[in-house]
Amino acid sequence: MPSKRLLLRFVAALAGLCIGAAAVAQESPMGRIERTKMLRVGVISGATPYFHKDLVTQQWDGFGPDFAASLAKKLGVSVELVETTWGNAVMDLQTNKIDVMFGLGPTPQRREMVDFSDILFNNTLTAVCRAGFGPVTTWEQLNDPKVKITVDVGSNQDQHATRLLPKATFSRLNSSGEASMAVQTGRADCQALVVLLAQPLLAKNPNVGTMYVPEPVTVSPTHIGLPKSANKDLENAVNAWLKEARAQGEIQSVIVKNMEKLAGVKPESFPQQVKF
Repeated sequence: MPSKRLLLRFVAALAGLCIGAAAVAQESPMGRIERTKMLRVGVISGATPYFHKDLVTQQWDGFGPDFAASLAKKLGVSVELVETTWGNAVMDLQTNKIDVMFGLGPTPQRREMVDFSDILFNNTLTAVCRAGFGPVTTWEQLNDPKVKITVDVGSNQDQHATRLLPKATFSRLNSSGEASMAVQTGRADCQALVVLLAQPLLAKNPNVGTMYVPEPVTVSPTHIGLPKSANKDLENAVNAWLKEARAQGEIQSVIVKNMEKLAGVKPESFPQQVKF
């Protein structure tokens, strides 16, 4: 039988482990980053130009990885890229799999589950219309039951277009690609699509249609998703980095660089109304 002294040592060690585990479980998101010296960032395969994975080198490019590297440098930590999906990103923030997610729209439902930074950039809403339809100068031109609008269901563009065009006839499809195909084949008149997706689409396949930026110019704010926490150290640090990066023109330069590098969209091709 173990001696009383050994038993007491075992109990003390077990208590220490429990206290240590409890302390880790209760630490803030920023506390974990500072302890591990690692910033875990969500990335999504096939989400160019936000995220792009080279299948040969396995290296990541895009807005997200570039912003992640800049933020990590500001915090004095390294970056770990964790693959996720748009559908799972919020859950991964909730379950402590990632610390930040670049490119999330702060819907009311998402705000209940995770926190958000200040605005990362504004993504202008456009109308990509089939050949022979247009020109489109105002959203009101499309606000008609005779006009067939297509969107990818549940997206930011779905929410904005539904609000702007209550009288239009909508076709809500499973993906942005399906919606684009509906325009190209004439099954829809226009696709509501943010400019950072519309420009690469038309650069790759100009036969889809023509892009318009109707008045009034409508933007879809893009933010950084963060774990929900009463401790705002991480949120404050991210916002401080954002303020500095924006003042230095870094946000705009990262967007423009990746749009050209990954999507073949030259800086001069952006419509005059588009401001990030």
